[in-house]
Amino acid sequence: MNGFPSKEVVDSVKRRFPPGTRVELISMDDPYGKLNPGDRATVTGVDDIATVHCTWDCGSSLGLAYGEDRFRKLTEQEIAEEQNQSEQTGGMSMC
Repeated sequence: MNGFPSKEVVDSVKRRFPPGTRVELISMDDPYGKLNPGDRATVTGVDDIATVHCTWDCGSSLGLAYGEDRFRKLTEQEIAEEQNQSEQTGGMSMC
């Protein structure tokens, strides 16, 4: 094993998190990162080592490392709630 995910794993991650998917950070072991659990982002793509690249609502563009960082896909209900809240506040969070 070379430490990289297999092509099958990469393809699976790409199918599960296509561009435009909304995600929420659960945990990240990055002492230099400024993201916090609960921060949300929009997926911009997945590379060949299954890093999920995102544009975070707070302005960061830090990617999520497959097998290291924990995150989840938002539900349709959560996305609808976000859209409703955004229409009311028009604000952006900071990280």
